[in-house]
Amino acid sequence: MTRSPAASAVPVPASDEAATSATRLPGSVTVQPRGMLLAVRVSDGVVLHTSANTEIVGRCPAEVLGRPLSEVLGPQPAGQVLAPVVAGTDLATVNPVALELPDDRGGGAYEAILHGPRRDPGPTPPLVVVEMEPARPSGVRGAASGYGPLRTALADLELADSLDELYDVALGAVRSLTGFDRASLHLLDAQGNSEVVAEARACGLVPWTGLHFPASELPPETRELHSRVRVHLVDDLEARGVRVLAHDDGGPVPWPDLGTATLRAAPPAYLERHRSRGARAALGVGLFHGGELWGVIYCHHYGGPRRVPYDVRVGVEVLTGNLSALRAARLGTDRDAETRRQDRVLAHLAADSRDETVPLGTAITRSGWTRRLVRADGAIVSAEGRVTSVGHVPDDAGRRALIAWVAGAGEEVVATDCLGETAPDVAAAAPDVAGAMGIALPEGQVVVWLRDEVQRRVDWGSDPTTSRPVRADDPIRTMLRSSQERWREVVDRHSLPWLPDQVESAVALRGHLLEALYLRGRKEVRATEELQRSLLPQELAQVDGWEIEARYEAAGTGLVGGDWYDALVLPSGHLALVVGDVTGHGLQAAATMGQLRTALRTSLVGSDSAHEAARLLFDVMRWTLPGELATLTVALVDPATGSVENVSLGHPPLLVVSPDGSVRWAPRAGAPPLGLAGDVPPAHRVEVPRGGALVLYSDGLVERRDESVGDGLARLAAAFGTGPRTDVDDVVRATRDERSADDATLMVVRRQA
Repeated sequence: MTRSPAASAVPVPASDEAATSATRLPGSVTVQPRGMLLAVRVSDGVVLHTSANTEIVGRCPAEVLGRPLSEVLGPQPAGQVLAPVVAGTDLATVNPVALELPDDRGGGAYEAILHGPRRDPGPTPPLVVVEMEPARPSGVRGAASGYGPLRTALADLELADSLDELYDVALGAVRSLTGFDRASLHLLDAQGNSEVVAEARACGLVPWTGLHFPASELPPETRELHSRVRVHLVDDLEARGVRVLAHDDGGPVPWPDLGTATLRAAPPAYLERHRSRGARAALGVGLFHGGELWGVIYCHHYGGPRRVPYDVRVGVEVLTGNLSALRAARLGTDRDAETRRQDRVLAHLAADSRDETVPLGTAITRSGWTRRLVRADGAIVSAEGRVTSVGHVPDDAGRRALIAWVAGAGEEVVATDCLGETAPDVAAAAPDVAGAMGIALPEGQVVVWLRDEVQRRVDWGSDPTTSRPVRADDPIRTMLRSSQERWREVVDRHSLPWLPDQVESAVALRGHLLEALYLRGRKEVRATEELQRSLLPQELAQVDGWEIEARYEAAGTGLVGGDWYDALVLPSGHLALVVGDVTGHGLQAAATMGQLRTALRTSLVGSDSAHEAARLLFDVMRWTLPGELATLTVALVDPATGSVENVSLGHPPLLVVSPDGSVRWAPRAGAPPLGLAGDVPPAHRVEVPRGGALVLYSDGLVERRDESVGDGLARLAAAFGTGPRTDVDDVVRATRDERSADDATLMVVRRQA
């Protein structure tokens, strides 16, 4: 066989465009020697890249590069590889392709794993990456014998009663399927440190459960590896990588994307880290949910190399994907239960805060609900010129220091689980306090929750004080293979961390206390401003493919108005949008608004439709708020399709703005306002096109005393004449009557093109 004198084989560079923009592999561009890698030009089937171990097909690299795949593998195997590529088939559905090489091409049975061309090949011709591994030898478990255990494991995962059982079932199944000596689950924390929370291991191996590893053991290149190759096998940690060579015909060489290649070599530090733990083979499984890496399963085999067939690796990926989904569901169930508990406690505190017969601090601390809301050891309330304490709190000097710290923080809520690090002077005045969270109220009034120290002993599986690579003489080698010795760190001066839902509950209580202060007549003007702000969403929901902007303008009379708006993502994934307007102004309108907003939120979370949520609110208002009137529009948006279910009671119609600026109105309200309506009208549907927008608003935005409502609606439609991207502040200025005695609300929900 001859080749063109202009063609030759050159190594793929390790640190230029090939390594950064195409392969995305750190260090040298190498692959593992257990198989052979080819990159084939799709247009003509010519091999442009190959791993150097071409003896697998009975050729030298120069006899592979620049040759048609049919010459390299033989006509029939090449046809099997290229047929699904040319047909545009999803290659994941055909992997692995079983090949039988002819004797003059090395002979033997192989499994080919195909990776499609990059989505953004640019000006270079697209390439398909072909990985060839020897077919499973007899006696090695594969899909035929592994399906039964996999099916059993999937069923057992569904029956697990706890996270610990979930982890144990998954690890036992992974070890059984792969035949590795150890499978351990490393759970990541917010800082990137990990803890071994469960493991399945062969008899006689030292347990790792409880070991902690610093974030330096999972650097960005390792995270990238687990992200792109969810199940990555290194069958022989002692084997040297094989360089990838490129065809050199004097012209530009397109670079293949080897990021998802199962043969891709792991970073050197990754290999050394597993070798240092006595392993000869390693399998890493990245655990993701919602795009976030929450843990890694590492499997180690100690007696020698360990081959795991491709179909078994796919089974492991399916199994661990179910593990991630079930874990997320269980955590969500636990969070939901805790949220319901906090909501019940918050309801008690809201009721207690309305008792004007005693000082506010006494009203909310005498029952113990304040501490229970966020599971604190103590609480301090500084309000109305009095300081009230409950539970474990410091002396007077310590209380004063904590109150001043929260009041002077300049934030509505402040929290720390290590007061000594965050505010050393305050910690010195309150030495028994490890963690604190506080909410600031007007005029320097505050509520502070306190937590005691929780001392923990952390056993590190490697030195947590350095990020140096693991060396051959590192103590971790001895520690994990033949000794119980560990790096031990005592973590003190810390409390349990304040969880996000606990911070949210503190913020919610702040809103109730602001209303209570208003009701008590303390600093009425300042309390009114704070109350207005607390009753409106602090942050609007964020949904991929959608943008939400809202504006609220007060009536200008100094009184709290009855407008409110809301936007939240429901458990179903739908986006709920609400604008309402309680008749009247002042305290009564604000109180009714707050009750309706809370009741509607609860109804939306527990409902499947806008109509059902409006029905539940209709019943709440009929039985608990007789005599009150409110207009309301509820829109339930399917983010994927742009379809909107809308129910309106006495409220102005929705406006849909098309990408070109043309508009159409939703049907007008099918019933009078809440409080007058005899029933909830049927829902109607509109659709927001891609690049369009949905506009919700209150009547205070469009109504003027000297003109009809129709004129105001026409003015609103004209304000969007330049299209959905019109600035919301410009819309308010163009439509709002500056002399209006009514508050106004505008919400613009844009769908990305």
